[in-house]
Amino acid sequence: MKVTTFAPEFEAALPILKQIEAAGFEAYFVGGSVRDYLLGLPIHDVDIATSAYPAEVKQIFKRTVDTGIQHGTVMILDHGTGYEVTTFRTESGYQDFRRPDSVTFVRSLAEDLQRRDFTINALAMRADGEIIDLFDGLTDLKAQQIRAVGKADERFHEDALRMMRAVRFESQLGFAVTPETQTAIAKHAELLTKIAVERIHVEFVKLLQGTQRQNGLRTFLKTGLYQYCPAFATEAAGLAKLAALPAQQIHDEDTAWLLVNALLSKTPAAGKLLKRWKSANDVIDAVKAGLGLLPAILDQSADQWALYQAGQHVLDITLVVAQLMTSESVAVDQWQAKYAALQIKQKAELAINGQVLMQNGYQPGPQLGKMLAQLEKAVVLDQLPNDQAQLLQSAAQN
Repeated sequence: MKVTTFAPEFEAALPILKQIEAAGFEAYFVGGSVRDYLLGLPIHDVDIATSAYPAEVKQIFKRTVDTGIQHGTVMILDHGTGYEVTTFRTESGYQDFRRPDSVTFVRSLAEDLQRRDFTINALAMRADGEIIDLFDGLTDLKAQQIRAVGKADERFHEDALRMMRAVRFESQLGFAVTPETQTAIAKHAELLTKIAVERIHVEFVKLLQGTQRQNGLRTFLKTGLYQYCPAFATEAAGLAKLAALPAQQIHDEDTAWLLVNALLSKTPAAGKLLKRWKSANDVIDAVKAGLGLLPAILDQSADQWALYQAGQHVLDITLVVAQLMTSESVAVDQWQAKYAALQIKQKAELAINGQVLMQNGYQPGPQLGKMLAQLEKAVVLDQLPNDQAQLLQSAAQN
């Protein structure tokens, strides 16, 4: 197969390939960028593989950075944008089921592609547009399936994170993992415990944000991968509910984790669960706040104070989750209008503060804080206007 037009991302990087070829070596676009180009998807990172060894790459280009020299990766800076160029290599060892114990640089593209995870990621493209497909990746692209390169048992034993990548690709691409590759995932699922939670976390969140997350979640359940993820071992029922929800895409991590926590009733408190998943503190805070607001949105009882305490972002993610969780229509525009109509959106916008109260006779201490809190809530609930004079008058009467 040979393509006749290049994506702009490839056009910009073509001088790199041509300069390497001019020096007498092979160079190709490889991996996910080739896959996504052939699928008509946006290209995020352009990866280049070459028969030139790292020292030889550094001789070809004037400006380079050793970003991963021990694994054969050199960043080329000669053409404005930084491009990572990696020498063909073979790998062996994998005692930690993630990283190779040893890396050997080779001159053979076939040997390099053979170590990759899935056939759809083992494609290479020359500077003239010719696609190199040694493992029937093009057939699998057409069939919309995810199949391990060579023996699936070996690929997952080399890097157990590949099992999570398989279900993540199902979600992102809408493909299906082939039966033999699924069998290998089920056989080796326990190896996921050897992988750092942070890496599993990245793949799981990408799965949840995919356009076809039901695909990935079903295989996640069927193969038993879920049993080896933090706090999920007894959550098959909740995860099945998650897999059965409408296909509406989730666009951010906060929404994804709010949805998960809302459905997994047997899990620890949200904060404990997300800490086990190594989530960032701001994600934990948003999810906890969303869990507090969600029931009131679902039963339409949320008042102005509840919306104010939640804030715009938490309201946004909670409305998305509410839409997914109920078959009834969620009045998104009405909730947003109700929030927009609040006199203040945060305490700093209150027309009075502690200093003003002290200037008008209040003494520092708990009573001053209590009065400010009362005035803040009264303004939010439209019991008082956000006007300093009227707030002072109300404070004087209490």
